[in-house]
Amino acid sequence: MFVTIIIFVLVLSVLVFGHELGHFITARKLGVRADEFGFGFPPRAIGFYQNKHGKWRKVIGTQTYESLEESKDEKNIPKVGSTIYSLNWLPIGGFVKIKGENGDGENDKDSFAAKSIWKRMLILSAGVIMNVVLAWFLFSVGYMLGMPQSTTELGKNAHVSESRVAIVEIMPGSPAEKAGLKSGDSILKIDNQTVSLEQDVQGIVGTKAGQEVEVMVRGESGERIVKVIPVSNPELAADRATIGVSIMAAGTVSYPFFNALIEGAKTTGWMLKEIVFAFGGLIGSLFQGESVGENFAGPVGIANITGQAARLGLAYLLQFTALLSLNLAVINILPFPALDGGRILFLLIEKIKGKPIRRDVEAIIHNIGFMLLMALIVFITYKDIIKLF
Repeated sequence: MFVTIIIFVLVLSVLVFGHELGHFITARKLGVRADEFGFGFPPRAIGFYQNKHGKWRKVIGTQTYESLEESKDEKNIPKVGSTIYSLNWLPIGGFVKIKGENGDGENDKDSFAAKSIWKRMLILSAGVIMNVVLAWFLFSVGYMLGMPQSTTELGKNAHVSESRVAIVEIMPGSPAEKAGLKSGDSILKIDNQTVSLEQDVQGIVGTKAGQEVEVMVRGESGERIVKVIPVSNPELAADRATIGVSIMAAGTVSYPFFNALIEGAKTTGWMLKEIVFAFGGLIGSLFQGESVGENFAGPVGIANITGQAARLGLAYLLQFTALLSLNLAVINILPFPALDGGRILFLLIEKIKGKPIRRDVEAIIHNIGFMLLMALIVFITYKDIIKLF
């Protein structure tokens, strides 16, 4: 459990840090001062910045960029446009403090508030873009090392090892469900006959209606033998039997460097599309009054899945982290207060109106949105804990 928590914290830190890095790099490129860029959350353990003479100085504790600017000691005054790079005591993710992000400093050239609307939108969107880029990077590394993939449609120069038949879905009430087979299991043998293709499984099982067969599978807990009795399926030929699973030929697939980058980009695009459609379906269900609570996982649920992915191997963990990164990107771009998408929505309203919404009103709306998000996280976390017991 302790190892699972450590891995979960590391995964979460990579995702949040990458997101904030996108905001930071874009802000600096567009001439906006970033007062502090930190790994982890305050309180600050230690930080470093360049002073006006170009020398690196150390800062400890709660000292702010503004207080350094007002320092009476010239050695402590920051160089124009400098940033405090800090390590903080809560090692989860990171943050960036951008000058003028709360609407102040409208007359300062290096303030976020002084930039054009399109530049502000780009800075706000950069975190989401970085999460997509991070997913592409993780998928690409996975393909270089070797990652689980269907072997029916392979990219150029693919190398396949550990070919197997993977169970994609278990039909409710089927012999497979009753026997204890699970989605994600790999079928290795049936009645001591090795199988590596869908046709192998269908050929053996299809002739065993009403007869008990021994299925050797590999899952999270290792290899095990499951006894299952196939049944005749009226949707198939009269003499064909099934155990009620959807299967696909899969294997550990690796690619050379450039091919891995291409396959990583393809997978990122496909996964992003699927996630967007899935969120669209969930939002549609909400408007129709349907319950969608079972479709969400909170911090506890994600930590549990992270541990499972880590136990399966590095490739699975990379794949799962990439999926989380894409989910984080889609969630953050939603036009909901307190999220990047919500802030972009306010900029679009400003563009249409020709003037910004009052800062105090915007702040109240974002605070309400933040509280609603926290309440949702608490609720989903409660549901996660209930599922564990």
